[in-house]
Amino acid sequence: MSYQVLARKWRPRDFGSLVGQEHVVRALRHALEHKRLHHAYLFTGTRGVGKTTLARILAKCLNCESGITPQPCNTCSACVEIDAGRFVDLLEVDAATNTKVDEMRQLLENAQYAPTRGRFKVYVIDEVHQLSGHAFNAMLKTLEEPPEHMKFILATTDPQKIPVTVLSRCLQFNLKQMPKEAIASHLGFILDQEQIAAEPEALSLIARAASGSMRDALSLLDQAIAHGGGKVAAASVSDMLGTIDQGHLLRLVEALAAGDAAAAVKVADEMQARSLSFDTALADLASLLLRLALAQSLPDSVEDARIGELAGRLDPESVQLYYQIALQGREDLPLAPDEHAGFVMTVLRLLAFRPEGAAQRLPMPPAAKPKPEAPAKDSSWPELVQQLPVTGAARELARNAELGRRDGPLFELVVPKAKAYLAERSYVDKLKAALEQHLGSVVHVKVAVGEVAGASAAALEAGEREARRAAATQAVQGDGFVQDLVNMFDGKVVDSTIREDRK
Repeated sequence: MSYQVLARKWRPRDFGSLVGQEHVVRALRHALEHKRLHHAYLFTGTRGVGKTTLARILAKCLNCESGITPQPCNTCSACVEIDAGRFVDLLEVDAATNTKVDEMRQLLENAQYAPTRGRFKVYVIDEVHQLSGHAFNAMLKTLEEPPEHMKFILATTDPQKIPVTVLSRCLQFNLKQMPKEAIASHLGFILDQEQIAAEPEALSLIARAASGSMRDALSLLDQAIAHGGGKVAAASVSDMLGTIDQGHLLRLVEALAAGDAAAAVKVADEMQARSLSFDTALADLASLLLRLALAQSLPDSVEDARIGELAGRLDPESVQLYYQIALQGREDLPLAPDEHAGFVMTVLRLLAFRPEGAAQRLPMPPAAKPKPEAPAKDSSWPELVQQLPVTGAARELARNAELGRRDGPLFELVVPKAKAYLAERSYVDKLKAALEQHLGSVVHVKVAVGEVAGASAAALEAGEREARRAAATQAVQGDGFVQDLVNMFDGKVVDSTIREDRK
């Protein structure tokens, strides 16, 4: 007897054996029990979450010889033939290969005839969003006035591409990606039935790699059984998937916290020597950074001591920035000369970028703290702005703000209404950190939105530019050679094209 892959052998045959879609099953059971049947159903969700499986189960519930039921018998000829894919009144159509209007029109013309064997003629159209516009229009006519004996079950991974006129005539169910715990538990159940030994950690690795798809999980499980010689061990599955050892990533983050480029690149080289997946590495790095962010925000929830220690060594803003860089690095990976080069460049980017003031907010021994620059207590605010180590939106806040009042460590700033967005808390915090770094002492910054007198650094700079431009305009207009040209060619000087002298 030929081997049957697990994804087919263990395909659910009724609602009771379907994993992870309880919200959909509950609604369908209730409708079947009360005979409240719709003429068109739409199942949406990512690949492998059970859309076509659910469609076949629903087809059995509608055509089981025991009657319309939420629990098909699975033994009558209708149920057996539907499971085998040869029930004459169940037509499964792949819209990816049947997109033309003529094909859809012919299909719908045949639908007008009464079912041959079953109670209902059921049309399952997979990836329905790939139908052409004309094909949708042809379907719409049947959806508006469907025959009593006909049921549509549509499935798609992209419901946004389905016309609203079609969506409005369907009962829509969104299938969720399956939780890793539910996948791992179901894999364990299957292996118990198959009498195959497995380590729980191995099943967790497969469940995580499946990304919410039970079908992908079962395919990976088949592969793991073959790879492990009939056993499913964590080491074997990790090797098969190219899974990154958590130790590599923890050492990488420790190197980032220490600013140690050599140690960080060494980790990347070790991963390359083991032929590990750098795409997986960046995804796992993002997951680790999420755990660090949670540990910083919810310290009482930390169970791993090493995670807690690392969370204390990194600045929260740095963790947020590293997370974004890891995601972007994964997106850029296919464009890199090779995966190792792309990963190393991402690591170097992690080392190169750190939010302003982050280094000063990390725990440091007293000797390691940067020496404060000479205080500029007598400097005006615009002069002080020019000396601050701040960039981006926080610098724009400093340049566009006026100093309303300074009382010791307190800076009360005012920004114009047109620049109110600069008063956001994160920008204020960055400006505060820059002031503390420059002055060498703790400061407090308050920012209000209101009337300004034009004394901000940006306003003064604009005034200086305008004065230079006016002087340049006056010089050009008074130049004898320019006046000769104007008179000779009956021309004129366009003031807006004059640029100030920048010497």
